Amino acid sequence: MAIKIDDLAKAVGLELDAYAEEVAGAVKEAVRDVTKETVADVKRRSPVDSGNYRKSWTSSKVRETGDSLTMSVHNRKHYRLTHLLEEGHAKVGGGRTRAQPHIAPAERDAEGALVQIVQEGILEVSQ
Repeated sequence: MAIKIDDLAKAVGLELDAYAEEVAGAVKEAVRDVTKETVADVKRRSPVDSGNYRKSWTSSKVRETGDSLTMSVHNRKHYRLTHLLEEGHAKVGGGRTRAQPHIAPAERDAEGALVQIVQEGILEVSQ
């Protein structure tokens, strides 16, 4: 297919738009997958008393545009406990409870996994 020199900029722009759309789709899919894995990871790492805190972890879509997706992992019912359990807290009679980190390790793992999956997805789209 021959392209006139005057139409070159338009043709390149259309190809770049198509590439950006494919990359955005790959990134959105990676975000969904990593979010699902992170919910399972936080549930697995969460401290268990009655099991209600552990069961309440979920995710939700915060915002989605044509080229981005923002997801949130949160505790649906016991959100007030997350910081207290993660960091520890003062007890009524004095002293402190032991910190039980379960959110920060899952966040670190999710961050690394997302970067890796996005890089692989971009390489697949590029080929």
